[in-house]
Amino acid sequence: MTSAINAGMLQLVRRAEGNDVAELVDTFVNAGTLIELLQSADHQIVYGRRGTGKTHLLQYLTEKSTAAGDVAVYVDLRTVGSNGGIYADPTIPLTERGTRLLVDVLSHLYNALAGLLITASYGDGFDYTDALNKLDAFEASITDVRITGDEERSLRLEEVRGDAAQASLDVGGKGVAAHIGASASDQTTAQVNATVRGPRRYNVHFGAVSSAVKGMVEALPGRLWLILDEWSDVPLDLQPLLADLLRRCVMPVRNVSVKIGAIEQRSNFATSDGVGGYIGFELGADIFADIELDEFMVFGNDEDRAKAFFAELLYKHVGRFLAASELSAVPNADEFVRKAFTQRNAFAEFVRAVEGVPRDAINIAILAAKVASEDPISVPHVRQAARQWYLRDKEKSVQANPQTIELLHWIIDEVIGTRRARAFLLEQGHSAKHELVASLYDSRVLHVIKRGVSANDRPGVRFDVFTLDFGCYVQLISTTAAPQGLFEIEGEESGVEYVEVPRDDYRSIRRAVLDLEAFDRRHEVPRRR
Repeated sequence: MTSAINAGMLQLVRRAEGNDVAELVDTFVNAGTLIELLQSADHQIVYGRRGTGKTHLLQYLTEKSTAAGDVAVYVDLRTVGSNGGIYADPTIPLTERGTRLLVDVLSHLYNALAGLLITASYGDGFDYTDALNKLDAFEASITDVRITGDEERSLRLEEVRGDAAQASLDVGGKGVAAHIGASASDQTTAQVNATVRGPRRYNVHFGAVSSAVKGMVEALPGRLWLILDEWSDVPLDLQPLLADLLRRCVMPVRNVSVKIGAIEQRSNFATSDGVGGYIGFELGADIFADIELDEFMVFGNDEDRAKAFFAELLYKHVGRFLAASELSAVPNADEFVRKAFTQRNAFAEFVRAVEGVPRDAINIAILAAKVASEDPISVPHVRQAARQWYLRDKEKSVQANPQTIELLHWIIDEVIGTRRARAFLLEQGHSAKHELVASLYDSRVLHVIKRGVSANDRPGVRFDVFTLDFGCYVQLISTTAAPQGLFEIEGEESGVEYVEVPRDDYRSIRRAVLDLEAFDRRHEVPRRR
């Protein structure tokens, strides 16, 4: 039976889009009240690093909304358009790239709705003819979408020196020219070519799109759920234009809910229009950014909840690959853990290793099952798998930036090597402003396990508790440099105290605060605006 479970783990699909929709529904595991919060009618952004389950969650919402009688359209923005490379091509003007993107997104929505209306069965009372006519009007309105803005102007300056001089100034496209001239026999000429860019002002014209969307939605049998995944794969300079399309043409329409899956550090929802307004939408007003999967997956203060979640996750995913007789011997998640792992502390080690990230859980389970082979998974198997996954996936992702990998090695030396701890504190807001820390967090090399920690010796200052990835330090566990606890604080009597679970208030945390300025003083580190 153990080998059958390991064989099932080896067949796990690493990404949600690799499963069919029915399997995504069957294997979904809710974290707290996450799905209930997402099913509200509000327009919402779902933030989360890669691997935290955004795609699985949004596709689950799509199926649940459809089953409830509504119309749900799931859009993977990576697949929109016939040639996604056009959007990021800097040689193509932003106005042209932006217009193509908006038209492609609207065309994708039209095609999805047309397919639903043709294949779905909404009952005898539904007017298919009216719905298709409204859909045709929506298709016709797409041609009214365009983006206009100031064009770049070419500047040519010629200077002629000698007994007399001649100069000319031409500004392309503006009809402006100046000329001063005189003749001379002995002259030298210099010419300068430059490009002049005026204030960046873009206008988005949607024409009849908004009214067409309204008529189309009114003809549908229920609420329209427009679910946009992989928002952060859209080029940053085009994201506000797409957001503006949603704000002006889709969000104001009654009976429409827009849900967006995005990575916070790689999202740009608004930009200035150059005349005192903005293009895009305003967080907290036009749309709510109230769901962060990293927050829902932080189990550091509730070990039982973490174990229950990942036991259910593995049980549901692996159970699909077990034969009926094998599955009958594993009736629930608790029995699955008992058969798949050598003992409870091995599964507890697995939960610590995955750091609350479902994708890491799947990959570490695959690697651990491969190492274990015919045996149940043990603590050494988990540690070896976590180390392999870290080196294969996470460290490689940060090596592209030499400063990022240098900061990582500095944190390892400072936190694990010097303090013999695994976690540290950063003042709230510093991680978002520090480009390299944000990159490490986005790559799942750093994890937040508690937010808003206060300290008696730093009144009014709040801190976030960060921990290094389990696989990052696992190779030191058997050495003299092994961490003694989650992180080090100053104790009342002994002077040094190692704690596993952060308390809400510390008497002294000076030793636990990571001094990023010590690193920055030796490097030119970019800061976020």
